[in-house]
Amino acid sequence: MTSTTVTLDVPHAADRVWQLIGGFGSLPDWLPYITDSRLSRGGRLRTLTNADGGVIVERLEAFDEAGRSYRYSIAQAPFPVTGYLSTLRVIDLGPGAARVDWSGTFTPDGVSESEATALFEGIYRDGLAALAGTLDA
Repeated sequence: MTSTTVTLDVPHAADRVWQLIGGFGSLPDWLPYITDSRLSRGGRLRTLTNADGGVIVERLEAFDEAGRSYRYSIAQAPFPVTGYLSTLRVIDLGPGAARVDWSGTFTPDGVSESEATALFEGIYRDGLAALAGTLDA
């Protein structure tokens, strides 16, 4: 298994950030390349559609409202990995400041470890940049 983490500090209260990203179905609210999110199985499965019409299905594995985090796995996606498990977390840095950590562990499948790591680092980095833009809008 390999892992990667991308972190972003934002000048916004942790509660505000969590309110935007903490819902398992909320990705289209802040992530422009996810155009649709449909929850099923009691809110534990999300079917995402990207701007190209691709579909990704993810399963909520753990949710911690007080700790402002959730963990999810991939049930179906076109990514060259297996055993994917990711955590999205908001950390309170004090009044008006928060840190967002987006991390994942996975096993590359058909690609090198560096290629798989670069793929998810790019997804996380671009996603957190989009989050910052949404928060600042």
